[in-house]
Amino acid sequence: MPENGDEVVQRALSLIEESFIAAAGPGGQNVNKVATAVQVRLDVFALRLQPAVFHRLKELAGSKMTAKGEIVLTARSFRTQEANRADARERLAELLREAHKLPEKRAKSRLNRVGKTERLAGKKIRGAVKAGRGKVRFD
Repeated sequence: MPENGDEVVQRALSLIEESFIAAAGPGGQNVNKVATAVQVRLDVFALRLQPAVFHRLKELAGSKMTAKGEIVLTARSFRTQEANRADARERLAELLREAHKLPEKRAKSRLNRVGKTERLAGKKIRGAVKAGRGKVRFD
């Protein structure tokens, strides 16, 4: 039975591993002392996603997914650990929800005979303009 994105998000949030690291950016001297950035790791294979959803997730995650099948997100936008933690969890949830959405099928465009002839006439004109830009030859 196919699952919806919210069920998978709930399961994923229970499976994540969080670690806190020192962050760069705003915070002054405090940033050097307190580990406010959050790194969230999720083993995608533990979610047991359907193949189509897995491939969409892999495409969406891009470089955030490791070769071992872990998604690694780092949140360091905020000055507090809790805000960064919430940000990382929300970004992960959004990624999973987006992977569960089916892509819309593209409707093939239909061009009538007049549209086709106009397009070809325009291409001829454009080709003539470009042909006239060549080196000048005195034959």
